[in-house]
Amino acid sequence: MRAYHRLRVRLKKPDREKLDDVLGGGVQPVRTVLRALALSHLHEGRTVSEVASIVRLTPKAVREIGRRYEVDGLEHALYDNPRPGASPILEQGQRQRIIAMVCGDPPEGRARWTVRLVVEEAVKRKLVPRVGRETIRLLLVHDDLKPWREKNVVRPGTR
Repeated sequence: MRAYHRLRVRLKKPDREKLDDVLGGGVQPVRTVLRALALSHLHEGRTVSEVASIVRLTPKAVREIGRRYEVDGLEHALYDNPRPGASPILEQGQRQRIIAMVCGDPPEGRARWTVRLVVEEAVKRKLVPRVGRETIRLLLVHDDLKPWREKNVVRPGTR
């Protein structure tokens, strides 16, 4: 079993004022408020286990909040680092070429574009190496295109 040293957090005056602002009002994410409460209780001299039971976080989480304050400051203790997220599947040029294709006439023998047909044609015309139906569906929804409804498709030469 690992023994932990007692965590003593002493907030600097500007940090206490910022913490009071966070706790004093305004809309804040719950995570931020819980972390601010934990820091406030730690500053008052309460133990990690007391703070954990008051704020309803695990002792490990409270200890980590205190450690992040001591090492990196208030911003890192209260807020998460930005997450990178997934990279876009289609590049802007690919998106534009697919949209332009959908705005044109469907292939010979087809009455209208379907999501499956857009996927097949995009790969066949080498607009993209490969793409899934859901990616195409989301692209069309995002740009408010409904090629299966002929009246919504922009046709060249019509007014």
